[in-house]
Amino acid sequence: MNLFKIKPTTLFLLIFCITGVSLTHAQISRFSFNKFINKGDTLNYRQLFPDADPLRKYPLIIFLHGSGERGNDNEAQLKWGVMNFADDQAMRMYPAFVIAPQCPANMEWANFTNNKNSLEMRLQPSPSKPMELVIALIQQLIKNSSIDTNRIYITGLSMGGYGTFDAIERYPHLFAAAVPVCGGGDVSKASSIAHIPAWIFHGAEDAAVNPQLSIDMAGALTKAGAHPGLTVYPGVGHFSWLGAYSDKLMMEWLFRQHK
Repeated sequence: MNLFKIKPTTLFLLIFCITGVSLTHAQISRFSFNKFINKGDTLNYRQLFPDADPLRKYPLIIFLHGSGERGNDNEAQLKWGVMNFADDQAMRMYPAFVIAPQCPANMEWANFTNNKNSLEMRLQPSPSKPMELVIALIQQLIKNSSIDTNRIYITGLSMGGYGTFDAIERYPHLFAAAVPVCGGGDVSKASSIAHIPAWIFHGAEDAAVNPQLSIDMAGALTKAGAHPGLTVYPGVGHFSWLGAYSDKLMMEWLFRQHK
């Protein structure tokens, strides 16, 4: 390719794209490859480490991906959202351990039953196997790493948004804050999680996950005495996570939260 024959605008875009790809690969390389085995079951996950000070404890962020990233390649779960925690500025301003587990194919983070004739969801007594493994992994990390147990945060998108509500409703004393993105949960459990700061995101035109699920949950939490954040992006469909995870105010808010 003769660069001297390329228009300046085309050259700029080419350089921009190459730089963007290089930065993305640099961020991905910051996540170590890991496997967690518990009672014969395996959970693939990627882990981001802070520049650790041995005398300091750090927040822990659990990131739950959507249904399209399920599998066993231990790679796809990094496609959306979680990279916003791994750029230079975020790691400098908000050093933390970040865990991005991968849900196996044909499995779910959450275990809700749905009423086909309404938006009603009910939390089932037992967690899904992937959620059970995530919680066991958190407990192991608490024992073996410099985790600030007053600053364990959970977030997720789509299937991971449901998983975020499942986790805080099932383990309400574990998490310091939650950011569910285009998900839903059991509104009857709102009083049990009213103490957990939450910022809920959804797209107003989401055809995959009804935004009313987020609106109803925010309303139930408010009725229970909580003060949840609710951001519904006008004109946005299912990809509301693009705005949510690039929101600097959300990031700043999240890392301010303590139990």
